[in-house]
Amino acid sequence: MYCTRSVTDDLIWIGANDRQHPVFEAAHPIPRGMSYNSYLLLDEKTVLMDTVDRSVQTQFFENLDHALGGRPLDYVFVHHMEPDHAATLGDLMLRHPEATLVCNGKAINLIRQFHCTDPRGAVLVNEGDTLCTGRHTFAFYSAPMVHWPEVVVSYDQTDKILFSADAFGTFGALNGPLFADEVDFDRDWMDEARRYYTNIVGKYGPQVQALLKKAAGLDIRMICPLHGPVWRRDLSLILDKYAKWAAYEPEERGVLIPFASIYGGTETAANILACRLAELGVKVDMMDVSVTHYSYVLAQCFRYSHIVFAAPTFNNGLFDSMEHLMRDLAHHNLQNRTVALIQNGSWAPASGKLMGEILGTMKNMELLQAPVTLKSALAPGQEGELEVLAAALATSVRGEEPAQEGPRQEDVQKPRGFVCKICGFVLESDTLPDDFVCPICRRPASDFEPLSEN
Repeated sequence: MYCTRSVTDDLIWIGANDRQHPVFEAAHPIPRGMSYNSYLLLDEKTVLMDTVDRSVQTQFFENLDHALGGRPLDYVFVHHMEPDHAATLGDLMLRHPEATLVCNGKAINLIRQFHCTDPRGAVLVNEGDTLCTGRHTFAFYSAPMVHWPEVVVSYDQTDKILFSADAFGTFGALNGPLFADEVDFDRDWMDEARRYYTNIVGKYGPQVQALLKKAAGLDIRMICPLHGPVWRRDLSLILDKYAKWAAYEPEERGVLIPFASIYGGTETAANILACRLAELGVKVDMMDVSVTHYSYVLAQCFRYSHIVFAAPTFNNGLFDSMEHLMRDLAHHNLQNRTVALIQNGSWAPASGKLMGEILGTMKNMELLQAPVTLKSALAPGQEGELEVLAAALATSVRGEEPAQEGPRQEDVQKPRGFVCKICGFVLESDTLPDDFVCPICRRPASDFEPLSEN
C-alpha cells in the first residue's frame, strides 16, 4: 500500500522510513529511525529525484507506482550515489528501462561499480547546465565532498526548490509531518541534525562553505534534502547553523567535559570541576565517553566553545574510549576550540601527554593551562587545582582578560621522579640510585627514565 505526501501541486514525496535498523551506515545509532527521501515531479516529463536504501525498497516502489499512475518515467536525477540513496537504482533501471539517467561523469563510474552495468544514454550534466521538463527548468551545481565526490544538487528555477542531496539532512524517521514547520525543529530535531552533519559531513567544512556560497546566489524558497524534513519556511534557521558548523565555529559559549573513568577517580574530578563551573555561572555539560556513543559526543564538541578532556592512563597509553573519541574529532577536522586536560595514572600518568599530542594535530586548539594530574584519585588539598582551572575556563568563556593573581602555571604541582620503561612503576624521587632495582619487575636503574612533566 502506498504512503505519499504532496510537496507542491506537482511534486510528491515518495520516500520511506526505516524504524527497525538500530544503526545508520553500520556506525551511528538511530534510536528515532531514519528517513530516506525521494521525490517525483509530474511535469510534461516525469522526473524521479533519487532512489532509496534497500531497507525501504518495497514501500518506495509501491509509492512510485502509485504516484506515476501508469505514466512512463522519463528522467532519474542521481544527486548522490551512496547506497542509502542509490542501492535500488539498479532495480529501478530494470523496472523502467525507458528512463534516462541525469548525473555527472563521476556518478557514471560509481553506477558501474555498484550495479555492474553500463548506463547508456545517460545525460551528463556539468556546473550550471540546465534541463527543461515542461513547466520546470532545472539547473545543476556540483557539490563535491558533500559528502562524496560525485554529488550534485539541482535547483528548480520555476518553483525555487533546491534538491540538496545529503546537505541539510538529519537523523530520524518522519512520523507523519513532512515539513520542518510542522514540528518544533529547534527543540525536537536540531540535536539530530547537528549529529548528522558533524558525523557525516563535518570533515568537509570548506566544501560545505563552497556549496553555501552557491546557494546564497539562488532564490531558494524550499529545500528538499535526502534525509529528514523538507524546509519551506524559516530557512535561515538551518542555513545559519550550517554556516557555523562549516566554519567550525561554536554555537554556544560554555564547557563540555567528555570524560572516561575506570574506577571513578577521574569522574569525581570531572564532577567537581563541573560544579565549580556551574557556581561561576558557566554553562557546562558532561558526557561519559565509555557509555555514550562517540557520535553524540562529537556533535556536542562541535557545539561548545570550550572542552575539558579527562581520562586515565591505560597500558601506558590513553584509555581506549577517549583515544577513539579524540582521533575521531581530529578525523572530522574539529578546530577553533579552547581545551583543558585532566589526566590520571596510578603510577605513570601519561594520558595528558597523549591527549596533547592528538590535539597538536588539530587546527587552532588552544590549551588553556597545564593538565591537572591525578594519582589514582584527587588528593587532599588538590581541589584547589580544579578551582584554578574552573576560574580560568570561566574567564575564557566570558572573553575576559585572565586575572594576574593566583597560582602560576609553573607553580602547579607536576609529577616528578623516574618511571620504569618495562612495567611503568614510578619512583617518586629527585634522584635515582645507580643500584636501584624495580620492586615490581626487578629491572635495574638503566631501565628507568625521568618522568615526563606532561
